[in-house]
Amino acid sequence: MSISIKNLTKIYGEQKALDDVSLEINKGEIVGLLGPNGAGKSTMMKIITCFIPPTQGSVKVCGYDIFDNPMEVRKKIGYLPEHNPLYLDMYVREFLHFIAGVHNLGKQKKERTEQIIELTGLTKEVNKRIGALSKGYRQRVGIAQAMIHDPEVLILDEPTSGLDPNQLIEVRELIKTAGKDKTVLLSTHIMQEVEAVCNRTIIINNGQVVADDDTKHLAQGESLETIFRKITHHNIK
Repeated sequence: MSISIKNLTKIYGEQKALDDVSLEINKGEIVGLLGPNGAGKSTMMKIITCFIPPTQGSVKVCGYDIFDNPMEVRKKIGYLPEHNPLYLDMYVREFLHFIAGVHNLGKQKKERTEQIIELTGLTKEVNKRIGALSKGYRQRVGIAQAMIHDPEVLILDEPTSGLDPNQLIEVRELIKTAGKDKTVLLSTHIMQEVEAVCNRTIIINNGQVVADDDTKHLAQGESLETIFRKITHHNIK
């Protein structure tokens, strides 16, 4: 089991962002976490990655509890937040080499940096400052930093937000490639994203899981967009 969540609740003041959520994600799955803005997707990801604590409930990643073994959880996870945090004044190779050092890759640092540059299609951009890159290539750099330590689990929060059609296709292919040997949890509010990339779909609304099924089975007979609108109609104007 890659991710195990039991009775997860998060309350901000009087707002319940997550409401008694329980789910399990198996090794090798590419799971789409689908829901409208404010549904609780990012909150769940921040809890899984040990950035914020839950109000109640438990989370385990690859068998490690987020409270008892937070450092081991972080080692198992590669995380791309919704707002991709990059050092814009650094060059691509320089930045990834730095991140490899943060993960204590030691003698493997240089080799792993070059491997991830090639894997994420950044070879032509390595001598550019990150600030000079297009949005699509910045997202590639963000995914590269999430993957450089070869984690078992990838947590990607809105990884294709703001990309043009060509960039969308490229980043989706990159995610599918990464998902061949990793567990991927992908947050989005774009139905086409889930249908193109994910083999399982979890729909979250008002902090609760309202649907969880194989993507093709869930969409059988009608589009995923139609199902999404039926379930979350009061959240969509």
